[in-house]
Amino acid sequence: MHATIVKVFVKSEHIAEFIEASKNNHENSIKEPGNLRFDILQHPDETDCFILYEAYKTESHALAHKQTPHYLAWRETVAEMMAKPREGISYNGLFPA
Repeated sequence: MHATIVKVFVKSEHIAEFIEASKNNHENSIKEPGNLRFDILQHPDETDCFILYEAYKTESHALAHKQTPHYLAWRETVAEMMAKPREGISYNGLFPA
């Protein structure tokens, strides 16, 4: 399994728009071949802080995600909403196997 954790800080005036754009990305991402999870989390106290947890069967599946129309649209749509550049870290998933 290939997992990526992406931390995003959103400008406070764009939180609702970011959530809506991310919902569309989520709904399409979970339909992708090889997708195991695509969770979007919002910090309960720091509401401008989001975590995207993406899990794919293989790294190739994760890379293919970055070429999909819904991801490319999300990336363009939310670019100006971010308070700073998003930070993504990839992991090798061990369990579940």
